[in-house]
Amino acid sequence: MVGQIERDTDRIYIRDLLVQGIIGVNDDERDTAQDILVNVALEVDARRAGASDEIHDAVDYGAVARELVAYTRGARHLLVEKLATELARLCLGHRGVSRATVRVEKPQALSLARSAGVEITRTRDDFPTAGAEDDRACKPRGD
Repeated sequence: MVGQIERDTDRIYIRDLLVQGIIGVNDDERDTAQDILVNVALEVDARRAGASDEIHDAVDYGAVARELVAYTRGARHLLVEKLATELARLCLGHRGVSRATVRVEKPQALSLARSAGVEITRTRDDFPTAGAEDDRACKPRGD
């Protein structure tokens, strides 16, 4: 891009968050919680937090992780695609997160594979209600 300065993207990672939850279309999956593996990459601008060393200038990944766990434990979606979409929506509700990549895997889904799942990437434009008025700094929403 000639004439434009491209800003490097900063990322916050939450890797291998293992949560028990109900997900799937089969009867046994609807009755018994199973392992669900969640990974997220949050695109942020970390320059302010890097300069100030203040939590209020950062995305609190502990708060994000707690919200992901609580939602996943309580959700009862049929598809990993739906769970991933809703987790991306939650991530984008946090102040400073401009883009979220969410991977949701079911480790026991296939007998001959380590896991099966989906990875999606969403921005605030994908969720009209995840705008600035819905931002959370360091605490999860109570919906």
